[in-house]
Amino acid sequence: MSIRAALRALLASRTELDAGAEQLEARRQGAQPVASCTLRQRVQLSGVLRSVTFPPGAAAPELTAELYDGTGSVDLVWLGRREIPGIEPGRRLTATGTLCRPEPERVRPVMYNPAYRLLASTTAAR
Repeated sequence: MSIRAALRALLASRTELDAGAEQLEARRQGAQPVASCTLRQRVQLSGVLRSVTFPPGAAAPELTAELYDGTGSVDLVWLGRREIPGIEPGRRLTATGTLCRPEPERVRPVMYNPAYRLLASTTAAR
C-alpha cells in the first residue's frame, strides 16, 4: 500500500469508508455505478437499502426503497405492493430495470417494478 493510500485510510470518515466498500461490492456484483447511469436506459444496480417506505393504509399500494451503492442513490418503487419479504433497510440486493426521471415529488431517479435478487450480507452487523 502506498503512503498516500495509507494516509487516506487513516483520515477517511466513516461515511467515506462505507461508500468505498459499497462501490467495491457493486463492482463485484457486475453492476453499474449509480452516478454513471443514464436516464431511460436499462441498468443493473447493486447496493444496500438505506430506507423502505410503507404507504399509509388509505393510499394506493406502493412500496419505495432507497438503494445506495456508494456513488449515489435511486428509488426502487414496486407499484401495487405494500410489502415484499426481504425488502428491509440494511439488506443488499441487485436490481435491474429502466431508470426513469424523478417525478416532481421525488429527489432521486426512480426504477419502477425492478427485477431484484436479494444478496447475502458481506459485512458484519454494526
